[in-house]
Amino acid sequence: MNETNRKAVVLVSGGLDSTTVLAMARQQGFRCFTLSFDYGQRAHAELAAAQRCSEQLGAEQHKVVKLDLRTIGGSALTDDSILVPEEETSGIPVTYVPARNTVFLSIALGWAEVLEASDIFIGVNAVDYSGYPDCRPEYIQAFENMANLATKAGVEGRYLRINKPLIDLTKAEIIQLGMQAGVDYSQTVSCYQATEAGLACGKCDSCRLRKIGFEQAGVGDPTRYILSK
Repeated sequence: MNETNRKAVVLVSGGLDSTTVLAMARQQGFRCFTLSFDYGQRAHAELAAAQRCSEQLGAEQHKVVKLDLRTIGGSALTDDSILVPEEETSGIPVTYVPARNTVFLSIALGWAEVLEASDIFIGVNAVDYSGYPDCRPEYIQAFENMANLATKAGVEGRYLRINKPLIDLTKAEIIQLGMQAGVDYSQTVSCYQATEAGLACGKCDSCRLRKIGFEQAGVGDPTRYILSK
């Protein structure tokens, strides 16, 4: 790995996609500073996974920012009165968290300015995903445009990039790339309602997409489930 002085803020949730992105950024020689959010999500175990994977993949610093998106609710991930669906649904699912990626990217943008980093990495995907509007390429491009208008760095001509290397990949392709980059997927947590120990329900949309991804990639699923599958 060729070490450079290029710094990047990498958004990590502890899940499959963001962990793959971190490994890819490290392969490209970036000095990675990982950022997670304790935002009142059901699956609190994902924060431990984010810390664990950041350390394993050589992040220089891992930061957890505490927000309380439960105060506005509106999502099955932050509102106990809304059940996480266990069957495939149409349209934008109730697990969509209003404005989540906009909030997360904005804080990542602020930290990137402080670090004098020119790159932010995010694991959004527009192929095998749950239909979230803030995972679309046009949204990421719009945010990048805004970022370069709204920051001191942008005004001074130091362009900031929002990297989305998974945007056009299937889940199987993501898994194959991650394995080549040395990701240990048994350490990741993707389930929307994982237990405190990180055991996955095997029924939610995130679990469904993850299982299909491993099947299509032709590799064993290392996910730890609540019940044997």
